Amino acid sequence: MIGIDDEIVAHMSNPNNYGRIEDADSIGIGENPQNGEKVIIYINVQKQEESLIISEIAFEAIACMTTVVAGSIITQEAAGLTFEKAGELIAVTLGMLEQVDPEQAACSEMVAVALKAAIDGYILSQEEGEKKTLIYKIEQSCNPETAFNSQEEK
Repeated sequence: MIGIDDEIVAHMSNPNNYGRIEDADSIGIGENPQNGEKVIIYINVQKQEESLIISEIAFEAIACMTTVVAGSIITQEAAGLTFEKAGELIAVTLGMLEQVDPEQAACSEMVAVALKAAIDGYILSQEEGEKKTLIYKIEQSCNPETAFNSQEEK
């Protein structure tokens, strides 16, 4: 049986969906305005009846390892979902982060908002007839120097 720590190590050493999709249908970016970290999510979309489905997903991160782990987990969960279900995944993820220390929550929030930006960008692109890359900034605070100092003071 694989434990949670084993699963996290697996995501760290071999992240799922890490990389880029050339000619992606949509690209979304999640950004931390305080320290410049970014997550880029690439999606390809398949139309199935009335639903839009994430048929392929990849991500890149200019961020800490926690963000890479979050990217691996969230993109693994989002692959194959309809936009509606992916929206629920985003909402649940952001809701769970309300209970977490802001320094730790920021990493996962960047991934969730990048996924939302990719979905919203796809919808906007369809409405306007040209590809749009949206950038959403996170609300949590993640400044490594501040996080280190606040942990040191405890």
